[in-house]
Amino acid sequence: MHPDGTHPDGPIAVAEAQGYYYDAKRRAADLARTLFDDERARRLEAEADELARSFDDAFWLPEESFYAVALDGRNDPVETVASNPGHCLWSGIVPDDRLRSVVDRLVADDMFTGWGIRTVSSDHRVYNPESYHLGSVWPHDNSLVALGMARYGRTDAARTVAQGLVDAAVARGNDRFPELFAGFERDDTDVPLPYGAACEPQAWAAGAPIACLRAVRGDGLWTPTR
Repeated sequence: MHPDGTHPDGPIAVAEAQGYYYDAKRRAADLARTLFDDERARRLEAEADELARSFDDAFWLPEESFYAVALDGRNDPVETVASNPGHCLWSGIVPDDRLRSVVDRLVADDMFTGWGIRTVSSDHRVYNPESYHLGSVWPHDNSLVALGMARYGRTDAARTVAQGLVDAAVARGNDRFPELFAGFERDDTDVPLPYGAACEPQAWAAGAPIACLRAVRGDGLWTPTR
C-alpha cells in the first residue's frame, strides 16, 4: 500500500525479496568455491554485487533515509516505510553507508512501539495498529530484523528489539509470542493488545526467541564471503 492507503498498480517487487535473492547468490558462490568452481563463484558474486547496486538505486528514499517497501508495475517506488526492508539487513544487501539510517529508522518512535517494530509507520495515513500487516507487530519479522542488526554490528538496536519482544511475552502472562499483536504504543497499554485472529502457538513466532538470542549474543551469524 502507498502511504495514503491507495493500492499500487501492476506486479509488485518487494524489498525483502531482493535481499533474499542477493543472499542466495552469495551462498551459492560460497558453495561453488567449496566445490572448486571458482569461475561460477566469481560470476555469482558479480551478479550479487550488481543486484545490490540496482536495489540501492531503485529502492532508496532520500527523504525518508530508508528503503521503499516495494516497486510498482512501472518500477516506481512505493514510498511506505515498513518493516520489510529490515530483512535486507539480515540478507546483507544494505551497503555499509546506509546502515545507520536504516537501523535508526526502524527503532524510531513511528516504527518501534516499545513492544516491537511495527509493520508500517504510524506516521502514514494507511497505518492501522489493528491491521494484519499495516501497523501490527510480528515477532518473527522482528527477530529477522534483529539478526540483521547484529550482522552489521548494531547489537545495541538488536537488544532494544529483543528486549521489547521479551517484555511483551512476559506482560502477556504466558511467556509466549503469538503470530502477531496490535501495534499500539507501549506507553498506552499495560500489555500488548491482541490481534484477534492471530495463531497461537505458531511456528514462526516460536522460533523468534531463538533468533533474538542469537542476535543479542552475536553468535551463529553466518556471513557469506563479501
